[in-house]
Amino acid sequence: MLVKTFGSAICGVNAIMVTVEVSVGVGVNFLLVGLPDSAVKESQQRIATAIGQYGYHIPGKKVVVNMAPADLKKEGAAYDLTIAIGILAAAGNMRADDLDKYVIMGELSLDGSLRPIKGVLPIAIEARRQKFKGIIIPKENAREAAIVNNLEVYGADNLKQVIDHLNGEQLMEATYVDTRAEFANHLNHYEYDFADVKGQESIKRALEIAAAGGHNLIMIGAPGSGKTMLAKRMPSILPPLSLEESLETTQIHSVAGKMKKEDSLIAIRPFRAPHHTISDVALVGGGTNPQPGEISLAHNGVLFLDELPEFRRQVLEVLRQPMEERRVTVSRAKMTVEYPASFMLVAAMNPCPCGYYNHPTVECTCPPGAVKKYMNKISGPLLDRIDLQIEVVPVPFRELTAKKAGEPSAVIRERVIAARKIQEERFKGYPGIHCNAQMTSKLFRQYCAIDEECQELMKSAMERLGLSARAYDRILKVARTIADLEGCPNIQADHLQEAITYRSLDRDSWGQ
Repeated sequence: MLVKTFGSAICGVNAIMVTVEVSVGVGVNFLLVGLPDSAVKESQQRIATAIGQYGYHIPGKKVVVNMAPADLKKEGAAYDLTIAIGILAAAGNMRADDLDKYVIMGELSLDGSLRPIKGVLPIAIEARRQKFKGIIIPKENAREAAIVNNLEVYGADNLKQVIDHLNGEQLMEATYVDTRAEFANHLNHYEYDFADVKGQESIKRALEIAAAGGHNLIMIGAPGSGKTMLAKRMPSILPPLSLEESLETTQIHSVAGKMKKEDSLIAIRPFRAPHHTISDVALVGGGTNPQPGEISLAHNGVLFLDELPEFRRQVLEVLRQPMEERRVTVSRAKMTVEYPASFMLVAAMNPCPCGYYNHPTVECTCPPGAVKKYMNKISGPLLDRIDLQIEVVPVPFRELTAKKAGEPSAVIRERVIAARKIQEERFKGYPGIHCNAQMTSKLFRQYCAIDEECQELMKSAMERLGLSARAYDRILKVARTIADLEGCPNIQADHLQEAITYRSLDRDSWGQ
């Protein structure tokens, strides 16, 4: 008897339908074909033990399991349930009438219970696209899949529940999630708030500008000056995710297996802070079985790199292309996958090895040339992609002990949203461009034009402060964002003056 069940394979952040064909015929053998990896091949032992818990067994005949398409590598233990149901139906131990209506996936434990799998959201999206009635998956993944509407989602605890449901003996209850209500309920739940930050008003202003224009930012300051504290609050002032962005972000986290049992939708912008010992593959994605890296997990959110010079140079250099193209392509001999990577980079670093260069009260103990050598760990092309470079000084005692709370994130976020709306209107005719930081050279010339007074100011600043040529474009983009925050149609001299102060590392005197 020949029976077909349906599963799905993950390729990048999308799913591809996999048909599992099971044939039970004359002979004695068990053959699993269709380019399975070791984990899939081992499913025979897991399936045999699991179905044995309920009085079933793999028939003592020739069992052939084919996973089509045969040229697509099948990876992981998520096909256990798909194959097990196919074998039981082909052996005549259960009905096969409704198998073509469901995508069935799950990892089996030896006791027959189901373990959660990765990539449930793209699998559910593909199942709906292919016009399946529903999807049967482990119960821990049910809420994640249920955000896809017009698809029945059944979460099962064990193999017996799936068999009974398909036999029509004891139907499982479908899981429903009101996607828009779920999104609205979690939209502004932030763990950190700028109201908790004492002092550092100039740094808060720089972070507000960065959020308003989508600019990358680096903070340079002594240990304990508040760099990490400020960075953690960055998502709380960014514009809220749209429902489309939320689904896109959730899909990436689903593929990476980062979704929790109680999660259904990521409604706040992600904040990723990898340790400086991270490898380049873990940062950008890839591996033998390609997986999204930290930059893709930070898609539509913030990637925070603390102690930037301590990252290996090779790791930092791989950031350059994704920062420009806002996606990363992982190429292997037999496949190429693409992951979205539109993130905002926030970096922090000490100014020197001892950490106290330019400190107002503590003397730097580094030998001559050490500061310059420390800064040279970060390449010029990478710094060229960071629009705002700001020095963070320790908070004075009087501000640290002040009882007055700082400005809350919600108030700052309203100003950021207003500036972003101006930019969305400005770039509405240019697909893929939503903020000033994404401006192309053509748009830069059109929207960052300055008058003669501002040109003289820029010339004077570059000569007096020793600013590099690459700082010119960055300063004007930041000035454009400052003008948007104030609702000004044109860049004015005071906007330029403020933008110039945010190029600390471009000064020739730095580190001398």
